[in-house]
Amino acid sequence: MTRLLKTLVVLCLPWLLAACASQDIKDYAQAQPKFDPAQFFAGRTQAWGIFQKRDGSVARRFHVVIEGRAEGRKLTLDERFRYDDGETQQRIWTLDRQDDGTWRGSAGDVKGEAVGEVAGNTLHWRYTLVLPVKDTTYDMRMDDWMYLIDDKTMINRTSMRKFGIEVGQVSLFFRKD
Repeated sequence: MTRLLKTLVVLCLPWLLAACASQDIKDYAQAQPKFDPAQFFAGRTQAWGIFQKRDGSVARRFHVVIEGRAEGRKLTLDERFRYDDGETQQRIWTLDRQDDGTWRGSAGDVKGEAVGEVAGNTLHWRYTLVLPVKDTTYDMRMDDWMYLIDDKTMINRTSMRKFGIEVGQVSLFFRKD
């Protein structure tokens, strides 16, 4: 094997392994309890989370209060964030349950449409978040995995990517009031 080819294999191996190790939502189809986003998020829910850089260091901590309102096939989530540095933020999601059971949604800082699929106790949610950083914004590809633990508890793990490279992760713990 030539030196160039060996170098390319070493450089590409992590991406190839990551692609092979990706989760499939169908793997959770039998997991209990069954997750219904409209039921879980109706009313008030709180969440506590961290953002970790690619090296694992915690860059930010935050608390979120979520007021959810379900009407028919629609779910509105009013999320109010408070970060450890005192910054606050609001995101209002408008979500629609589709005939096939998937979810589609939008929010003011989400580019295009968010798409989610539920299987068993798990929701896999993908969208592009327009993230403000200092004087610019970045389109961050969000890959959310939400796992319902019981009727009042959920854990969320999100990978944030830019140009296909993971730049960090968000971990959240949700608790229904």
